[in-house]
Amino acid sequence: MEQQTTVFQPYLQVKGIFKKDREILRPSYIPDELPHRGEQINHLASILATALNGQRPSNVLIFGKTGTGKTATIKYIGKEIQRAEAKYKRVDFLYMNCEVVDTQYGVLHNIGNQFIDDFNERIPFTGWSTERVYNILREKIDVNDRVIVIALDEIDKLVYKSGDDVLYHLTRINDDLENAKVSVIGISNDLKFTEFLDPRVRSALGEEKMVFPPYNAEQLKDILYQRAKLALEDNVLDEGVIPLCAALAAQEHGDARRALDLLRVAAEISERSKEEKVLESHVTRAKNKIELDCVSEAMKTLPTQSKLVLMGILMNEEQGNARLTTGEVYETYKDLCRLTNIAVLTQRRITDLISELDMLGLIHARVKSFGRGGRTKEIESSIPYIEGKRVLGDDPLLEHIRNYKPRIQSTLM
Repeated sequence: MEQQTTVFQPYLQVKGIFKKDREILRPSYIPDELPHRGEQINHLASILATALNGQRPSNVLIFGKTGTGKTATIKYIGKEIQRAEAKYKRVDFLYMNCEVVDTQYGVLHNIGNQFIDDFNERIPFTGWSTERVYNILREKIDVNDRVIVIALDEIDKLVYKSGDDVLYHLTRINDDLENAKVSVIGISNDLKFTEFLDPRVRSALGEEKMVFPPYNAEQLKDILYQRAKLALEDNVLDEGVIPLCAALAAQEHGDARRALDLLRVAAEISERSKEEKVLESHVTRAKNKIELDCVSEAMKTLPTQSKLVLMGILMNEEQGNARLTTGEVYETYKDLCRLTNIAVLTQRRITDLISELDMLGLIHARVKSFGRGGRTKEIESSIPYIEGKRVLGDDPLLEHIRNYKPRIQSTLM
């Protein structure tokens, strides 16, 4: 019987660029060794070593920009604690991303259920009072004489959304425990979030502080060479690929995530093109693709009113009217509101939305003086209008206005 071919067949038969799981080139992969983070790992190990002897280590706050190895280091330390646990049997390590679990109830619910084996006794996803969840958590934790190390990644997201009540509970919980001990590690890329904390919480949480410096280009090259050796076939990288990825990422505050994404996407582009080597041109294409993906994500998450403003700017650009005044944008915006049955905001508010779009890098708005005629903003798009309209048109509210053509206005000078 003849085997049917599928649309995937041509791509499955391509000689692979990757020799192992391509997840190795993702930031979430934790290698057996973290280049250029030995100092930070050793400092954390010195703080947490007391936990293996059954004593409570200091709470720690870790700061650093995106892609400086904070999460990787904490997960690496977690793996080391689990390895040591086989001998000492005194420590539980819990990691939680507060961008995902960003409420007081959610954090306590997740921690508490780690210590409840019976499914029928588990804390429900919702429905209990926070006080009841806290009491159950405290009761279950205190069964054994153990040290619980709780790592809260993106802790600033939790504070900005839900306040610091849960951090107050976790930093004060040791006063209510007789057997167990709890230590908290907070990880953030926002140095200012501690200003929003109660002074007692700030003091208790920041018993120790660490700042992770950005990677430089040479350090990023070491990271990429290590991952490429694990993930890619031998001799598939042109010699300029890794230095280029490292240089591009070093320009953006030494972001290792950015460097890894560039290398992985460049390798995927090469593989899909059925080429045998990854070239610098693939890195350039990867850079453009990643930036476009970031722009697309930013546009998708805009409020509806901001989407209408941006859509109006892109439509005018498509008609050849690339540089607009605030008044022209507002007139097109009002037309789009009427077509979508959405309430029209005042021109002052639209001016604010234009400034926000400018800060996001989606448009470029600069003040232009007309002498006695006053001043206004001259606005132009920073993104390709075809791609921008496609992304915005995916919103069901805006889908049917995608082909609208705004009225071209002439400005009297």
